[in-house]
Amino acid sequence: MDTRQLGATGPVVSSIGLGCMPMSGIYGRAADEEGIDTIRRALDLGVTLLDTADVYGVGHNERLVGAAIRGRRDEVVLATKFGNVFEPGGARTGKIDGSPDYVRKACEASLQRLGVDHVDLYQQHRVDPDTPIEETVGALAELVEEGKVRHIGLSEARPPDIRRAAAVHPIASLQSEYSLLERGVEGEVLDTCDEFGIGFLAFSPLVRGLLGGSLTPDRELDESDVRATDGMFPRVGPGNLSANAELAATVREIAARSGASMAQVALAWLLSRRPWIVPIPGTKRTAYLEDNAGAAGLALTAEDEARLDGLSAAVSGPRYGGSGNNPDWISPPLRI
Repeated sequence: MDTRQLGATGPVVSSIGLGCMPMSGIYGRAADEEGIDTIRRALDLGVTLLDTADVYGVGHNERLVGAAIRGRRDEVVLATKFGNVFEPGGARTGKIDGSPDYVRKACEASLQRLGVDHVDLYQQHRVDPDTPIEETVGALAELVEEGKVRHIGLSEARPPDIRRAAAVHPIASLQSEYSLLERGVEGEVLDTCDEFGIGFLAFSPLVRGLLGGSLTPDRELDESDVRATDGMFPRVGPGNLSANAELAATVREIAARSGASMAQVALAWLLSRRPWIVPIPGTKRTAYLEDNAGAAGLALTAEDEARLDGLSAAVSGPRYGGSGNNPDWISPPLRI
């Protein structure tokens, strides 16, 4: 597996990471054993970056990741996130907390669930509108000094917040949605990352299975799968899936001609954007993991890239439904 450095000061990671959120049931039922096997297979393949969060499965995902990496901690660049507040019993409050006291409390809880003494990349999941980001990053910097956190990251932060955060402490990475069908970070966001030497983690690079070929209009989804309705992710819900599947057909055509999979084409396109972009496709299945890992060796032609570049102009539906609060972290309160 090729490697990339996350910005000027961040860790060196595999060029393709693994998003662990699907292992906690958001896209239908998930078995802990399958998730653990997938994580261990990732390490065997040289996929070193594992991305989780305290709110995925309300702590379940961190426990699962911790179980999977036990005895192999030195092979992992372990990334987790904080900020979305939930009650001990599993109820979600809807509050985002970046206060210094909460930062420390959340970190200690994550370390305990993960069973580790430090996190390699600790990311603010969403910016707290009620706490100056300078205070949040200041608290994170204290955790770096104490050795509990190696690098600081942000998620879904906008350029003004990124600039203010970077003035307090080096920021290793920004995590936001980026794919062939979601290009909102292009321009000011990526340019700000470039200016401050910040790496970029692209989540949902396969548009929740659509560009990987696993999600099609005729697929029957489990009732616990959030993609079964238009409520959370409208682009892959019943109202827009057929239209966006027509865009995915272009990816399928290029993949067939290239002797690659759809996922590999979509991920290779992202890898070609900038040398410090690292896609983190999420999956609970070993077969999908192995397929995704092969994207690092695929080179697209200029003609193919030009065709792919135009797909986002025709995308149907918004990124998120409801209030638009970017609820990508929501998943059932499972336990491990």
